[in-house]
Parts: sequence; C-alpha cells; structure tokens
Amino acid sequence: MNELTTTRAEAVKATRTPLVDCDIHPRLPHPTALKPYLSARWWQHHVTYGRRVRHGYVKGHPYPKAHPVDGMRRDAFPPGGGMPGGDLDFMRAQYLDPCGVTHGVMNVLSPTGAGESNADYAAALATAVNDWQVEEWVRREPRLHASVCVPYEDPEASAREIRRRAGDPAFCQVLLLSRTAEALGRRRYWPIYEAAQEAGLPIGIHVFGYAGYAATSTGWPSFYIEEMAEHGTSCSALLTSFVFEGVFERFPKLKVVLIEAGFAWLPSLAWRLDKVWARMRDEVPHVTRPPSEVLRSHVWVTTQPMEEPDPPKLQHLLDTMRWIGRDRIMFASDYPHWDFDDPDRALPHAMDPADKAAIRHGNAAAVYAFARGG
Repeated sequence: MNELTTTRAEAVKATRTPLVDCDIHPRLPHPTALKPYLSARWWQHHVTYGRRVRHGYVKGHPYPKAHPVDGMRRDAFPPGGGMPGGDLDFMRAQYLDPCGVTHGVMNVLSPTGAGESNADYAAALATAVNDWQVEEWVRREPRLHASVCVPYEDPEASAREIRRRAGDPAFCQVLLLSRTAEALGRRRYWPIYEAAQEAGLPIGIHVFGYAGYAATSTGWPSFYIEEMAEHGTSCSALLTSFVFEGVFERFPKLKVVLIEAGFAWLPSLAWRLDKVWARMRDEVPHVTRPPSEVLRSHVWVTTQPMEEPDPPKLQHLLDTMRWIGRDRIMFASDYPHWDFDDPDRALPHAMDPADKAAIRHGNAAAVYAFARGG
C-alpha cells in the first residue's frame, strides 16, 4: 500500500473503470467518539459497564499478535495518531484517491450493538453508530455509503432501526454478521428481512459475529487459522438455511451480499443442495426451484479474500467464477485490514476486460441504488 501514490494514480487513471468497493471498514478514532450520539443514560452505561457480548474468548484481539490492533495494516495508522480507518482525510490520501474509488460501502464491525447481551443498550449503540456514520463520514465524503447496523439478535428492534433509516440515501444496505445465535434463515430473523425488503435495501452479511457458540460444531478451535477457514462453513450453513427455510419465497425481492467470505466453496455447496433437494423436496414443498437457481437469483459475493492460485491453476479460479456467474461477484478491498486487496492487482490478468469492469462496478448496479448512476 506504500506504493499507492499520486504518481501511480495519474499513471493508471486513463485505463481504469469506475470502482465500487463493497467492504471498507471505518473505525471509531478514539473511545469517546460516540459520546455525541448516545443519550446521557447510555453514555454513562457505555463507560461504566461497557460491552457484554454473547461470545467466548473475546478478551484480547482475536488476530495474530504479530499484527497490530485487530489485524490492521501497519501503514494504515494515521500519521497524526488514532486508529486505522478512523481518519477520513488519511483514508482519502492513502486509498480512496490513489485507487480511484468511485463508491465505497462502509461496514462497521465494532461496536455496533451486534451480539450485545443487554438488548436496550444494543439498540442504543446501533442507532448511535448509524448517526456517527452519517455525520462523520457520509456527509463529509459523498463517495462513502453507510450500512445500517442493527442489533440483529433483537429482530424487532432491528426492524425499527431499518425503518428509521429507510429512504435515507446515506444508507445502502443492512449489515449482519455470519455467526448468529440461530441459523439466519429461521423465522426469528424474518422481521429484519421484511423491513429490508420494504426499504429496498440488500442484506450484507460480513464474516465473524457473536453467536455465543464455538466456531466449529465440536468446540472451540485451537488456532486462528482454523477460525479463518471456518468462514466458508458458516456462510454455507446460513445460505442453506436461507434456501430451505423459504426466506426467498417469503421475500422474493430480497438481495443478500456475502462479504469477506471468499467464494470458491459456493459451487460445491450449490451442487450438494441441488442433489439433496431433488431427493427430499417433499419435505420443503415451498422451495419450488433447485437451490442453485435460488442462490443465483438472490445472492452476490465479494472478492476479498480471493483465492490466488499459481498461473498453471489459474483456470480453476476462472472456471469457479464463471460457474458462480461473473454478474454475481463484486469487488471488495477490506481496507484497512492486513489482507487488503489492491483493486488494480486483485483480479486475474487473464480475465476478460468486460468481466473485470463488471466486477469493479457494473455488478454493484444490480444491488446498490447508488451505483446505478455510474
């Protein structure tokens, strides 16, 4: 990222297509940043009692200790101090401007109210974070678009927050995390989908979360690498739940975006779902189409972290992307995290230029209202 200079930006500007980044992570610049957006009662609670999330092993950072502060890039710390992702001017200078970002979707990961044990505090925190996104980011930088943070374990409160933001062009999607207390297709969460469809907002599902349960079906993993590999399985489970619980039959206009989950696992999942559905479809008569068709109609994926095979095996990646559908894949950088993907280098050189342009911008127009105008 040190190479992202003004000189480089000028050199590639003439050949770039517009760029929509579907995963940018803003962060509170300092612990008191939410004070203006919380009531006196909830600010006092925030500083006195703090967060009590539904999850084990949350003390300390879950990322490798060799990486500073929640997996941030070392060069993403603003020169004036503060946290990576917390300084808009530095984000502009380091990433938005030199990489030619046309639009960026912000996904706040913490604190958002997600997984909080105190339901009232969770709702207040989600509202505060959403207000903070609008005032401190969107109004200062029109290229950035906010995601509606919701306390998703309280679906009724989440639906109220979605309806509060409905029609506000500052918000482009509803943000959930992949590890939830129940499978995401369960009717418990349907009020969220009803409100999102009503508002015309897609559901963005970012990996991680505060389920309160181990990341594997047989207990807590020993290593961080196990947790990272689990993202594919958790997203496979939530998509399976969406399909067979009949979410898309109940909400036919709902769009789902999987963020930072990879995508190479998706074809094998769809094949298996089609196979079992063909033999046991009488159990789920509300699912009237093969699951692979349902997924292709309602689900998009983002590129980061994209598999990067050596050249002899590159065709496997291209075949996987072709099966998923080049119109179902959108670019994501994961800025400012350690596994950031440079938009000028992330997509395979062997990819057709029209497909690259679709992934960089065109496909987002099918999902996000802001992208339809260019």
